[in-house]
Amino acid sequence: MPFNLPIFLTWLRVATIPLVVGIFYLPESWLDVHEKNLWATIFFVGAAITDWLDGYLARKWGQVSAFGAFLDPVADKLMVAAALLVLLNFDRVEVWVALVIIGREITISALREWMAQIGASKSVAVHFVGKLKTAAQLIAIPFLLFNDTLFNLFHTKTIGKPLIWIAALLTVWSMFYYLQKAWPMIKSKAEL
Repeated sequence: MPFNLPIFLTWLRVATIPLVVGIFYLPESWLDVHEKNLWATIFFVGAAITDWLDGYLARKWGQVSAFGAFLDPVADKLMVAAALLVLLNFDRVEVWVALVIIGREITISALREWMAQIGASKSVAVHFVGKLKTAAQLIAIPFLLFNDTLFNLFHTKTIGKPLIWIAALLTVWSMFYYLQKAWPMIKSKAEL
């Protein structure tokens, strides 16, 4: 297993997950609700920045590896799923949104694993719609984690709610895109 700065940043993203979740369960005497929301948002945004940075550095420095290519999407999916479960627990996101997003991640991960086993992984390689879905999630979730008035201008849920719904729709779109790309292989293998 290689170890370099991009992989370290990915591991750091994984290590941030317990912070984003755990901060909400600290006693009120340590942090009030506003401070918990703020710190969870800061941790999540920091982790989201490493999502972009680790890939950029790996490509720039020629440190792209099979392990990094495996760990990066796993870290993203764990981070998003953990944040969605926290948001669901505090009634900041609907059950259908969490179910659609987490269900899609499980479905497409399984599809990619199966396609790799049959030597057809290129047909389900990351596409622009998948990147757009991830961007929408990584923008919407901090607004919902913060859950307060921002700059005395607006409450963050007025942006976070519609964005997470858009993210859920993009999630479904991307899932159907990948399934449609894989359908010829699925159909041919099912007939055997």
